[in-house]
Amino acid sequence: MSFKPNQRPMPQRPRPQGRILRPGLGRRAFLTGLGGAVVGLPFLESLLPKHQRAHAAGEQPRFAVYVRQANGVAQADKDEPERFWPSQLGAITQDSLANADKDRAVSELAEFADKLLMVRGTRFAFPGNGCGHSGGGNQCLTAAKVSDDPQGNKSLAMGESVDNRIAKALNPENNSDPLTLYSGRMSGYINEVLSYRGPKDLRAADRNPWSVYTKMVGINELPEEVAAKIKARRMSVNDLVREQMQSLMSRPDLSTGDRTRLEIHFDAIRDLEVELLCELPPEEELMAMEAQQGYNGEDALIQTITRMQMNLIALAFACDYTRAATLQIGDGNDGTQYTIDGVQFPRYHQISHRIFSDGSEGDPIPDAQGKHHVIDREHAKMFKHLLERLSLYSTEGGTLLDDSVAIWCNDLGAGVSHTYKNVPWICAGSCGGFLKTGQYIDAGDVTHNKFHNTILSAVGLTNGEGGHVDDFGDPELEPGVIPEMIAG
Repeated sequence: MSFKPNQRPMPQRPRPQGRILRPGLGRRAFLTGLGGAVVGLPFLESLLPKHQRAHAAGEQPRFAVYVRQANGVAQADKDEPERFWPSQLGAITQDSLANADKDRAVSELAEFADKLLMVRGTRFAFPGNGCGHSGGGNQCLTAAKVSDDPQGNKSLAMGESVDNRIAKALNPENNSDPLTLYSGRMSGYINEVLSYRGPKDLRAADRNPWSVYTKMVGINELPEEVAAKIKARRMSVNDLVREQMQSLMSRPDLSTGDRTRLEIHFDAIRDLEVELLCELPPEEELMAMEAQQGYNGEDALIQTITRMQMNLIALAFACDYTRAATLQIGDGNDGTQYTIDGVQFPRYHQISHRIFSDGSEGDPIPDAQGKHHVIDREHAKMFKHLLERLSLYSTEGGTLLDDSVAIWCNDLGAGVSHTYKNVPWICAGSCGGFLKTGQYIDAGDVTHNKFHNTILSAVGLTNGEGGHVDDFGDPELEPGVIPEMIAG
């Protein structure tokens, strides 16, 4: 239900002293309320001075999020058949994915066919150093060499990651970091792999949606008794700024479009709170929010936590909290036992090896590639949830998804061979028309730094001459973009 003024009685408490902070160059506006709570708002053109509105329309912010799956995908590899990619290069449509290619994992995204750009034919340039999973994770978002020391499962990337570069260049001044999220267990063998500040400087990821949420909306600064009421569902963050919300929603200069954006935004905040409290196993529901704070990566929760983290990414983009985000699903060699349609699968890492072992010898897993394919489909469904969430928010260019690029990626091409070739990139959203969507292309066996150069260009970064970014990744790599990804 959309928020309406006077929807429910005001809580009995002292009158909050708060205000609306107008957007500056960062274009983010806030409501401040009880106890100093700060709630970010989506972009509202109505709040800009009139002389800035036309100027702002040409500077719509762009966003990028990378969602990483481990262990490669069930694509053609060695003697195994193709079960991931569409059957034909070129244009893709809802009909082609839902019907002709219904046996492929990407068919789960048929509803978004016109917003998809699928890119095969890229490869990681450098070998791993004793562990294929670690080396792939090191290179995935950095296109950098793998460290000589440390090595093996402890190896690190020798350069910054693409999300870090975007955040440094485009984020609001008060938050220069990308949003770095995680879902699933941390086994200790390989944990985070994605986000790097620079050589060997791996950024920790947050796998607890509640801690991410509280940081975004300022709950940590609230009086303890108020925070406790929110945790116990006796109060919403929206309640803390309700008077300011009512005042803003009743402004005569607020456009119909901006009013709709606010309703969706406040609904999303409340929905997140409900999800954080209710979508847990029964024994954890009894402990409510406190139990959620103790989330330790239980396999049974991985899909739920993944969707919560995706909701937070959409909220963060909608209020311009950050321009770049990563979400790592599972650890470096994801050993999750996924439960899909009521069936608990063997450990995913072992499925990718096709044997009941994390090494090279073990009993075969029956129909292991088929099980891998089902897990690919599950990741596609989770990615689709992100696209649906980004599509909820309307902007001057259409939806938040249209202003963004969401990328489903992997740190291997295929698990059975641990190949660094034909690493899959499934993009959604055109970043304001920069990317050519509705297409499935082959990049021609290029190093994947060119993919990242293209994404950096899509979000608005340029090289020293004002052209497309061409220098991301290791300096030994051939520079440039992938022209087939760019709209004419």
